Amino acid sequence: MIIGIIIAVVVVILAFWLISAYNNFVKMKNKIEEAFATMDVYLKKRWDLVPNLVNTVKGYAEHEKSTFDAITKLRSKSYDSMSANEKVETNQALGGMLGTLIATAEAYPELKANQNFLELQKNLNELENDIADSRKYYNGCVRQMNTAVESFPSNIIAGMFHFEKYRMYEVDDASERQNVVVDFGNAGQAQ
Repeated sequence: MIIGIIIAVVVVILAFWLISAYNNFVKMKNKIEEAFATMDVYLKKRWDLVPNLVNTVKGYAEHEKSTFDAITKLRSKSYDSMSANEKVETNQALGGMLGTLIATAEAYPELKANQNFLELQKNLNELENDIADSRKYYNGCVRQMNTAVESFPSNIIAGMFHFEKYRMYEVDDASERQNVVVDFGNAGQAQ
């Protein structure tokens, strides 16, 4: 009789733990989705701003065709049809290219004084700050989920219900972490 009660208590405790752990995974998954949705709004705004920025710079820096072509090729995909991971990867690459584009623009005094360019650059700077803030929140949510997926005993529940690790949104390329140096010599003068 006592053994039956002990077994019943253990089963009830395990059931509560299982339900609680499952619900925690659901909460973490929903936080990640909410964090990505917030970040995605800013990424989409940047995605839509890029063609205007490229076209403005393109008029001044015709010899930078490879940068423009790379950005155009990257943007040839439909943003809305990308998965979350594809959006993260594409925007990581786009961020690096935008640094090169802005550095190119810095070599042209007439462009730097162009009101349209200044407005686009201001909008881009604001978006980059918003993206950085939302990326921190997203990565914090992902870190919490990934820790739970890998930690014992919650990894048992994660495996049972197919909760998986998420990918962090971080700067991959070491060159993107450094300041871009542009030296055109005499080529930087507008013609």
